[in-house]
Amino acid sequence: MSNTLLIILLAFAAAALIAFVMFSRRRTPSTTAPQENLPSAPVAEQLLPLGQRRIVNESEHQIPRRHLDDNAMKVVYRLQDAGFEGYLVGGCIRDLLLGHTPKDFDIATSAHPEEAEELFRRGRLIGRRFKLLHVRFGREVIEVATFRASHDQEETTQDQARTAATGMILRDNVYGTIEEDALRRDFTINALYYDVRDHTVLDFANGYPDLKQRQLRMIGDARERYREDPVRMLRAARFAAKLGFEVEPGTAAPIRELAALLGNVSPARLFDEVLKLLQSGHGEASYRQLQRFGLFAFLFPQTDAALEHDEYPVETLLLNALCNTDRRLSQGKSVTPAFLFAALLWYPLQLRIKQLEQSSDLPPIPLLHEAANQVLAEQVRSTAIPRRFSTPVREIWELQLRLPRRQGKKADQLMEHPRFRAAYDLLVLRENSGEPLQGLSQWWTDYQSSNPMTRRDMVPADQDDKPRRKRRRPRNRPAQDSRPSNE
Repeated sequence: MSNTLLIILLAFAAAALIAFVMFSRRRTPSTTAPQENLPSAPVAEQLLPLGQRRIVNESEHQIPRRHLDDNAMKVVYRLQDAGFEGYLVGGCIRDLLLGHTPKDFDIATSAHPEEAEELFRRGRLIGRRFKLLHVRFGREVIEVATFRASHDQEETTQDQARTAATGMILRDNVYGTIEEDALRRDFTINALYYDVRDHTVLDFANGYPDLKQRQLRMIGDARERYREDPVRMLRAARFAAKLGFEVEPGTAAPIRELAALLGNVSPARLFDEVLKLLQSGHGEASYRQLQRFGLFAFLFPQTDAALEHDEYPVETLLLNALCNTDRRLSQGKSVTPAFLFAALLWYPLQLRIKQLEQSSDLPPIPLLHEAANQVLAEQVRSTAIPRRFSTPVREIWELQLRLPRRQGKKADQLMEHPRFRAAYDLLVLRENSGEPLQGLSQWWTDYQSSNPMTRRDMVPADQDDKPRRKRRRPRNRPAQDSRPSNE
């Protein structure tokens, strides 16, 4: 009986062990079985065909909603309430993903410009080459652009799209879908759309992976895209400098070869691009990128030619001026294009003065005026300089000749000149760059910080103001009789 009971117990134990093993196998997946429920690879590591939609959820991109501009959100909601698509797009999304504060917020919509204009009381259409809607909220302007499409469509007319023989786009008002619009943008990191409905980021050009890898890549064939708009070469240099990104080899390779196409761009547009490059807080880095790609010579040809002269510290002054501008912007101080152009063109001015001295006997000030006229006239062929800036440039240059006259009352009068501070700053940069000025900038530094009594002692004895002797008037002499004498 005991043997029978033992056999029964052993049988129950074996059955329990078999059941436990089978249950464990169902709970633990085999290493050879497909793992369908495992988390997928990170979004940034996946590359999709161009035009295919990638959705980056809020948990992935982590853009704080409080950083979205209220006025831009109002515009998007108004467009959506009217039945149109509307997204925050471009540089603002790029900067938010990088943790930067966007300078402005742009919007892309399915509404045509005229349709969007009807929705906003403060809306105003601008542009012919690229029609846009500006919606104003006080001093803030929200830019609204319609989804663009390719020019290859059969129904496209000359009023909608026009291209020059060089391939440069002269008019770009062909409208399409969001997918087409993404592929019409320049760089992948600028083709990111923020959907305010579910707070996702939409990517159609692998911009999100490029952003994570800190890489600047052109959408499509870089050579063709640069021919469409040569300013894209300047934008490549600017974004590389501003963001610290590396330009992807296929995007960088054609730039030096096609740099001469900048000659087809209007000088007024290039002036705006120069300000973005050199007066946005990353001027020194932008200059180095411009030289890397051979673009600087087409923006400032006279300055680029002056770099070859060992007589003057041209590049040192240029870099010092750009570093000074970057530092002032980081400190929240104001800057003016007049000072920047005065510094960049100072040594081309000196070379032109030397040329004129060989063929002219003009005094120093008129000679400087003539040289300034010629230098500025040549510069505006590359980048326009509005008169509100060119006039101060001339005044800053003229003061460089007047500042060495360290005479008492005249020194005080110079300090009251509206361009004195800019002229003094240029003087300091010139001497710090290695130009032999015998401590002139330090003298002016000390003179400004001194009280009136001390200033009198700072003026050299032979240059002190001396009272002018009044010119004695000739005494009235009796008029001589001009009539012939009778004698």
